[in-house]
Amino acid sequence: MSLRNAYLLIFIILIVDQLSKIYIKTNFILGEEISVFNWFKILFIENEGMAWGTVIPGTYGKLFLTVFRLLAVVAIGYWLWDSVQKKCSTYLIVSIALILAGAFGNIIDSVFYGIIFDSSQNQLATLFSDNPYGTVFHGKVVDMLYFPFIQDYPMPEWVPFLGGKPFTFFNAIFNVADMAISTGVGILIVFNKKAFHKD
Repeated sequence: MSLRNAYLLIFIILIVDQLSKIYIKTNFILGEEISVFNWFKILFIENEGMAWGTVIPGTYGKLFLTVFRLLAVVAIGYWLWDSVQKKCSTYLIVSIALILAGAFGNIIDSVFYGIIFDSSQNQLATLFSDNPYGTVFHGKVVDMLYFPFIQDYPMPEWVPFLGGKPFTFFNAIFNVADMAISTGVGILIVFNKKAFHKD
């Protein structure tokens, strides 16, 4: 796969990711939910930290996370370029491109959303607002895709830690960028031998 095609894939994913996030931000109030199917909902949340809402504590936690993401994108970008130069497997190049696109998509939120949007709390956010909710490097990542295939299933009392409690699978809320990262990692895991075999 050529570097040009890899960049095209990254560009398409970024466009879809950012358009979906901007649409959600400007048409949904934080916490608003609509059901597409019983097992698929659009639920608008904002993620201040890493995966599953994990937050690095402290005044500079968010800044550290954003800078780390930027450095990771540079490293992944080099990995993509190097893999194309070495004519590595298309599986590997597509995987890296998906991971890079997803990481970059979420970085855009972290770096810029705090200065281009106002708050989504109890109101629709305004793009390029005069009253932004944050500062540069302190934006929140927009998540909206929710697939609760099993919802509030009562777990038997004998199940350790979850016994007697309602159980939901799959309870993560994510976005297009997260899907790209997960797909890229999934390809590397499932097609490991093909991914790391040179064409």
